[in-house]
Amino acid sequence: MNQRALVARIGDADIKLLRIFKSVVESGGLSAAEVDLNIGKSTISKHIADLEHRLDLKLCNRGPAGFSLTEDGDKVLRAAENLLASVSHFRTEVNDIKQKLVGTIRVALFDQCASNPESHLAQAIHRFNRAAPGVEIELSLEPPNIIETMVIGGQLDLGIVALHRPSSSLDYAPLYGENMYLYCGKGHRFFGDHQTELGMQDVRAANYAGISVNSPNLYIGQKLGLRRAAKVQSEQALAILIMSGRYLGFLPDHLAKEFVRRELMQAVLPDHIHYRTRFAAITRKRPVPTRTTKLFLETLLDQHAG
Repeated sequence: MNQRALVARIGDADIKLLRIFKSVVESGGLSAAEVDLNIGKSTISKHIADLEHRLDLKLCNRGPAGFSLTEDGDKVLRAAENLLASVSHFRTEVNDIKQKLVGTIRVALFDQCASNPESHLAQAIHRFNRAAPGVEIELSLEPPNIIETMVIGGQLDLGIVALHRPSSSLDYAPLYGENMYLYCGKGHRFFGDHQTELGMQDVRAANYAGISVNSPNLYIGQKLGLRRAAKVQSEQALAILIMSGRYLGFLPDHLAKEFVRRELMQAVLPDHIHYRTRFAAITRKRPVPTRTTKLFLETLLDQHAG
C-alpha cells in the first residue's frame, strides 16, 4: 500500500481506531480495555484488525499467550501518540478562538498536596471551574520527571513539581512549600524516647528509603550521606516502608501528621534533620500556553497570593 496515499486518507474513523489501539496497549490487552472503552472484547478485536488492514501492518500478538506489541506496532504506537497529541492541540487551539473556553486541560502533580494546608489547589480548581465551567479537567498524579517530560512534550498542559534543577524548556511559577522531616516507624530501633543518644553517625548507618527520581529528596539524602537501602517513586509507598519499622525516610509533616498521632511514626532528630521544599507550576515555553492554561495558572497564582 502506498504510504503517501494512506496518510492523505486519514480521517475520523482512522483516528478512532488509533485511539482504541492506544487504549488497548495502555490497558495491557483487549480484555483489560473493555472497561476503559466500554465495548466488548470481540468488537475491540475487530477494530484492531480493521486498523491492521488499513495500515497493512501486524501491530500486536493476541491470543492464549497474551497480548504483546510487534516491532511495527511499537513504532505505530509512538506515531499514534504524536498524531493524537497534535489533534488534541489543534482542537485546543480552535477552542481558543472561541469566546467561551471549552475543551480539556490536563494537569499533573506529585503526590501529597491534598493534605498540605499551603497548597490551596482545591480552592483554585473551584474558582477555575466557576470561571470556565465548559472546560473538563484531567488531574493525575505522576513522578516529577514524568510530569516535566509530558509538559515539554505537550501531553500535559500544566504540572506542579518541586523546584529542583529547572529545565530551560519550561517556565516556573512558584506556588507553595512544605516542611520535610526524617521519620522512623514503630518497631524501629530509633523509635521511642531515647533520641538524645542518637547522632548523625547512627542515622547514616541505618537503612534509608528515598525517592528514586531527580528531586530535592534525592539530593538531600545524598548530601547527608544516608545509606539508601530502598527506593520508591511516591510518598505513599515511602510511608509504607517507614511504617515497616525497617527504614528511615523523609516525608512532609502534613502527610506524616496522622501517622505520628497514631504512634505509627516518629520524627528522627527533628531539630537537626529537616528541609523545606518549594513547589511551582510549570508550563512549556513554546508553543505559548493556551488561554485555558493561562487562566488556570492565573487562578493558581491568585489563590496563593491571596
